Parts: sequence; structure tokens; C-alpha cells
Amino acid sequence: MNKAHELWAELKSVLGNRLLDVILPPLFFLLINGLWGLATAMVTSLFVAAAISYVRLRRGESLRYALAGVVSLLTALALTWILGRAEGYFIPGLVNAALTFGICALSLFIKRPLTAWSSYLVRRWPLEWYWHPRVRPAYTQTTLLWTAFFGVRFLWQYNLFRDNQVETLAWVNALLGWPALIILLVITYLVGIWMLRRLKGPSVEEFRAGTPPPWHSQRRGF
Repeated sequence: MNKAHELWAELKSVLGNRLLDVILPPLFFLLINGLWGLATAMVTSLFVAAAISYVRLRRGESLRYALAGVVSLLTALALTWILGRAEGYFIPGLVNAALTFGICALSLFIKRPLTAWSSYLVRRWPLEWYWHPRVRPAYTQTTLLWTAFFGVRFLWQYNLFRDNQVETLAWVNALLGWPALIILLVITYLVGIWMLRRLKGPSVEEFRAGTPPPWHSQRRGF
């Protein structure tokens, strides 16, 4: 139970309120497209994105993720309108998967794994801590997981896009979107914490304090 609470707290700290902003518009697009066609789906998903932004504005909340969702949605809708086919909606997702795969591979090549950068941007821990020889291997292994995930995601979706299998592509896109990403983040956290404990490197607090070994290692947060 404690581990479940820990995982939930970590997910909330990483994802914040952005899930609603990025999940609802595509979900409405998929549902409405199947029921009433492409044009209605485009208008409905855009209205949902605008409504979310309005609610965020009224509550005085950050519009960063809402606006990012609107821009992403507008790009997808523009491509859909230009192509005149529902498959165009999924092109930004394909590009995103390909870019993420490439960035993961590049970060491994230069020995600055992407999961370390992702953690740094969220937590603002000392950047030098991530490159410690008893810390970096944990982020290298989890970045390998990300590389495999986004590589498979891109190849699967690309093959469906190429073969014009719109309905299958829609479901695969939905499943490999935030549901799969949340699972990936949970696995990343569990594997990462397990590896940090095995590596027996310094925790963030020990690194900041300059504590000499032996270290207790990082027990929570990755």
C-alpha cells in the first residue's frame, strides 16, 4: 500500500494536471469520428480543447499544458483537413514518437540519458548528481526502456498509417498514448529506484552535503 501511495505521489508530481488537457480532445475526436464523421469530430475536439483552456483561465491555473494541447490539436486538425483523411490526425503522434526515439538514442550515445534530463527538468536536482558513476547507469537502463518503447510505437503506428488502417490506428494510438505512457513511467520509476539501490551511490541529499561513502543511496524519487 505504501508503494502504491508513493507511485501515485510521484506520478502526480511528474504529470500534474496535464492529463486532462492532452487526453480529452483526442478521445472526443476518436469517438465522434466513428459516430458522425470527420468534420464533426474536428469541430468537437477543438471545442473541448478551448473549453479546457477557458476553465484553466477562470481558475487561475497554468495554461501551459492546455495551450500545448491546443497547438498540438490544431496541427493535427490542419493536417487532417489538408489530406482530407482521418489518418492525418495521427501524423503529429508519429513524428513525436520518431523524434523521441531519436533523442533517446542520441542521449545514450553521448552518455547523457534522456530520463536523467526529464527528471532534472521536473525535480531540479543538481545536474552533476545524475552523471555520478553510481547514479548514471540507472538512468541509462531506463532510457533503454524508453528507446525500445518509442521505437516499437513508431514502427507499429507507421505500418498502420501506411496501410490506411484508420480504425486500428485509432485504437493503437489511444492505447500507446497516455495509458501506455503512464505504465512506462511506473516501470521507469520502479526499475530506476531498484537500480539506484543496487548501485549504492549517493542520494541527492548526500551528494549536496558532500557525504563520503558508504552511502544510503536514493530511496524515493527518480
